Amino acid sequence: MTLRTHSPDRDRGRGGNRNRRPARPALLAVLAAGAVLLSGCSASDSGHDRSSGTSQEGGRRTHGGNPAPGPAQGSPGTADRADATAEGEDDGRRTAAPPADYLSTFALDVDTASWGYARRTLADGNLPDPATVRPEEFVNSFRQDYRQPDGNGFSVTVDGARTDAAGWSLMRVGLATRTGLGQDRRPPAALTFVVDISGSMAEPGRLDLVRKSLDLMTDRLRGDDSVAIVAFSDKAETRLPMTRLDGNRRRVHDVVDRLRPTDSTNVEAGVTRGYDTAVEGRRSGATNRVVLLSDALANTGTTSADALLERIDGARRDHGITLFGVGVGSDYNDSFMERLVDKGDGHTVYVSDEEEARRVFCDELPAQVELRARDAKAQVSFDPRNVERFRLIGYDNRRVADDSFRDDSVDGGEVGPGHTVTALYAVRLRPGASGHVATATVRWLDPDGRAPHEESGRVEASALTGGSWEQAAPRFQVAVAAAYLASSLRERGGGWEAVPGAVGLGRLSEVTARLAERTEDPEVRQLSEAVRQARRLLG
Repeated sequence: MTLRTHSPDRDRGRGGNRNRRPARPALLAVLAAGAVLLSGCSASDSGHDRSSGTSQEGGRRTHGGNPAPGPAQGSPGTADRADATAEGEDDGRRTAAPPADYLSTFALDVDTASWGYARRTLADGNLPDPATVRPEEFVNSFRQDYRQPDGNGFSVTVDGARTDAAGWSLMRVGLATRTGLGQDRRPPAALTFVVDISGSMAEPGRLDLVRKSLDLMTDRLRGDDSVAIVAFSDKAETRLPMTRLDGNRRRVHDVVDRLRPTDSTNVEAGVTRGYDTAVEGRRSGATNRVVLLSDALANTGTTSADALLERIDGARRDHGITLFGVGVGSDYNDSFMERLVDKGDGHTVYVSDEEEARRVFCDELPAQVELRARDAKAQVSFDPRNVERFRLIGYDNRRVADDSFRDDSVDGGEVGPGHTVTALYAVRLRPGASGHVATATVRWLDPDGRAPHEESGRVEASALTGGSWEQAAPRFQVAVAAAYLASSLRERGGGWEAVPGAVGLGRLSEVTARLAERTEDPEVRQLSEAVRQARRLLG
């Protein structure tokens, strides 16, 4: 499941399709590893507002998926969610606002590329472009401790803790799916790998990592899985048509080994040929997916994502073919790739070295072979008697019109088995608040029959007004620390209000160091190191 600075373009609802994401500056990375969507490792692999009110990043909604203009208060592009008593009534009465003012609706997202890119950039001694910092992707990059549901679908966990900002708490909405069937019982896969072999891919950590990733994937997939390989630079060609792996692994390795960097980058040609190849080789009953491996630095052909979105959306809609991207390298057009993958109902990750590639290919991507939910959306309903204001941290490009929550023609997110999705809200309670604060509901469609399902969870004021976030469960602290780091990195770009209660990087460094030691989690250790590096660079 799975936000950015506000702008009118980014604040559009999704009236039937995902929003087109705003063009963000071309960044540093490369989508290059998707090659593992379905594999699984074998046993042989040992391997804000700091003073006054903050704002809800979702504006008021109108029918059809487009948000109406939000109140003209707060920082540019943000809109406070407050009831009528906060807008001039001084008699102390708790006057309930229109229900829509107390709803927050978004499509689920499991992207993590923003965190991967930021971590690599900080490790290289540089600060990431604020426009590439998406807080929800930071938060969702770390393991959580939510209960798994007994059957298909989701469990819903809602909890919270106080922040250092007077009157403000952080509320965590956690969604989790049940783990998958395993490598032997999952559906077969039909994967079309679209590989960028342009000159920019010659940099170490790009095409070389792609080749290693594809070789790893080839050895991990089952014999009844199929792969196709399309290579592109200034033009595209199919190097391998859709081919079952049984008896053909050597052939696939040979094709991969012959991938060498050449000329310019014509992403349009690569994606178009890739989808043509995927449609031709489509297998009924299999997971059909295009995996784009590129730095997305298009400089030939159509260099805007707009020209490709209809082709991608049509293949998704007509043939069930989804798109997946993995970023690698130091120069990467984050905006371009993200828009393509969003339209293809897929998600992105970022890989910077072999260790990370192995983790993605062996632990994360196998879950993408199966699906637990299609068009999954979440809606949080806040109680105006107890809630004065609230703000969703991130998910800028995932918002859905409130009245489209149960409109199953409106696109949501695709979620695989064993996934968790976390949304953090900053919540300002009314003085003396007690009882019900919010109810979170997730709605999804069954992957096969597309029957709708819902599950809900609720939280009381006592959960948000008890202990401080630093006294909460370790995984709650990790989520908050990731959001606070993202907030610090985003603030440099302007137009972004700090998450309420955000602590300085010095204190955050101490907190994350303790968390790394307490959890003994290598990924939390990486978070701690990233905080330390950000503190040094920001001074």
